[in-house]
Amino acid sequence: MKFLKILLGTVVFIAVAGFAIYFFGTKLIADQVMDQVAVELNDSGQLESIKQEIKNDPQLQAFIEEGKNVDSSTLPFQTKEEAVRVLVKKFSVSELKELQTKAQSGLTAEEQQRLFNEIEGKLTDEELLALKVLAYKELKQR
Repeated sequence: MKFLKILLGTVVFIAVAGFAIYFFGTKLIADQVMDQVAVELNDSGQLESIKQEIKNDPQLQAFIEEGKNVDSSTLPFQTKEEAVRVLVKKFSVSELKELQTKAQSGLTAEEQQRLFNEIEGKLTDEELLALKVLAYKELKQR
């Protein structure tokens, strides 16, 4: 009987510890990725070039404008940090870095379409709409 109590206690402890590591680990990773991307974009001046590229590309502009009149309270996430957590769960860190590298190096229309297809394949329609809302807010904020 005592062995069973110890075994059950150990299993419960491991389950709680695993959940805590998963929850706080993804939060920590999301915060680190968000900080790194924000610093890189601000320091390199790429944020302004990204905004210019969006303004010059009607397809990208239309894509982001879809998030203009959406009630964000019904979406799976409302903040950049929550979005990063979802992206870290859906994409590996190496996939996110690869997407970032592709976007930074400049993309042809065909490469942009492949990138959009890859992202759309891993995200639900609601998650994609939430990203559009965040992108719209971010672009209009600055």
